[in-house]
Amino acid sequence: MVELANNLGTEKISKLLIKQAVPATIGILVMSINMIVDTIFVGQWIGVLAIAAITVVLPIAFLISSIGMGIGIGGSSIISRALGAGKSDKAFLTFGNQISLTLLLAIIFVIVGVFFSVPILTLFGAKGEILPIAATYFDVIIYGVPFLAFAMMGNPVIRAEGKPKFAMVAMIIPAFVNIILDIIFIKFFDWGMWGAGLATSISYASCGLFILYFFLSKKSELKIIPKNFLIDTKIVKEIVALGGVTVVRQGAISVLMIVLNYSLFKYGGEIAISVYGIINRVMMFALSPVLGVSQGFLPVAGFNIGAQKKERVKETIKTAIVFGTVLGTIIFVGILIFKEEIIRIFTTDDTLIADTPHALLIVFLVTPIVTMQLIGSAYFQAAGKAIPALILTLLKQGIFLIPLAYFLPKYFGVEGVWWSFPISDVLSTIITIIVVKREMNKNLTV
Repeated sequence: MVELANNLGTEKISKLLIKQAVPATIGILVMSINMIVDTIFVGQWIGVLAIAAITVVLPIAFLISSIGMGIGIGGSSIISRALGAGKSDKAFLTFGNQISLTLLLAIIFVIVGVFFSVPILTLFGAKGEILPIAATYFDVIIYGVPFLAFAMMGNPVIRAEGKPKFAMVAMIIPAFVNIILDIIFIKFFDWGMWGAGLATSISYASCGLFILYFFLSKKSELKIIPKNFLIDTKIVKEIVALGGVTVVRQGAISVLMIVLNYSLFKYGGEIAISVYGIINRVMMFALSPVLGVSQGFLPVAGFNIGAQKKERVKETIKTAIVFGTVLGTIIFVGILIFKEEIIRIFTTDDTLIADTPHALLIVFLVTPIVTMQLIGSAYFQAAGKAIPALILTLLKQGIFLIPLAYFLPKYFGVEGVWWSFPISDVLSTIITIIVVKREMNKNLTV
């Protein structure tokens, strides 16, 4: 742990952020490419409705796996601060409790998903011809979700150890597995949506098993120790308080998807859902550098908060915002110039090619400012302050975007759905700036 302390506590902040953010970005980028290729394959080889089916199903799978992500991020915040304060025993105990919570809760949710798949899919917007296709896909990938939940839990813990390259590899492996199996199962075996689901489920398993291998190997400083599986109430409360922020955020995203799919289907039909399916994939890919900065920010900020190095914490916040803003600006310019070429990668359907570029540009309109939202909520998670982290996390998807996506289409049709994105970004960014400035003046003044 000494090497980790020397790095996160003393090395230049900009260098640390790059070390942490670049592997995180590459990992997210490859996973995003995986999602994009998956969409391309099902769109080209199965049909337009297959894109809509995946758009409906994946938020459900990610809602379940977000339990693991929440436990991972909440626990990694505790681990980072414990390492910064020299409390290795607390870090080990936290890790053991993370494993127990993840597996228990993921299995419970999978059982619910298996027995209530049709009502769940209907709730998330699988209507008309989309439902049977979505059901075929969902009934396969649900069995891979526990592996995904474990992977989502383990990844931020690996970064908290100061091993971002291993976290990156863990994200890259399932992408390659899924792409290769997609080609085999869909193209050559002609297994359709069942094959697409099987490829995705196996890719989840490959990710989870790699992370299990890492923690069992000598490469990990955090070991899997059975006695630490016993639930410690105090640790669990802290994990749940901080990790609940991530789970609630994913829950808000899932509710948002219900509202979006309802509004899109009502005012634009299946095609509108497919348009958003493409936009959503582009967002995952294009925003990966900004998300990488926010993920790289967490272990650096958390360690220095635990070590009471306030100036380094302030510098970490400012540097991360600058990095993310520059990247966000570059992303928007790229979307502005190449929006039509991007859409043609996904589909040859004339209607989608005509409708999607305009919607894509509106959704990405204020991308340069989104970093402030991500870093604002990430700081409070790193600091162990669950309530402000939760509020800032819910600003965009929960407080602003859900009502806007529901009410604006009543007056502006599908166009209202697209404009709800930049409006919610602007409103949530303004509030985040106010809250973060107040926090820095109050608690980060030397």
